[in-house]
Amino acid sequence: MVEQFNNINNTGLIRPDTANKAANGPGQVADGKDFKSMLMDSIGEVNRLQTEADEARINLVTGKTDNVAEVFTAVKKAETAFQTLMQIRNKLMDAYEEIRQMRV
Repeated sequence: MVEQFNNINNTGLIRPDTANKAANGPGQVADGKDFKSMLMDSIGEVNRLQTEADEARINLVTGKTDNVAEVFTAVKKAETAFQTLMQIRNKLMDAYEEIRQMRV
């Protein structure tokens, strides 16, 4: 399952033409990050994108910028990154519920 997330770049979007790398060990991808740090980095990146989108909206409303396309792009990037992160969260919660219901 970790291999699916190797293609996510720093904006939270999937890179199309990258090969999956072999894991170094349990819970680690080839660049040495474990799943927790990768997830925390993704949350931080989504937060950064949302902050940039908020600043862009404020700049548009206050007249500091008149580039509507730039504001729209920032908002869509933040929205897409957030939706991706929420889908990852939903899949993790589904997996947790399935593991929790297993009989030992």
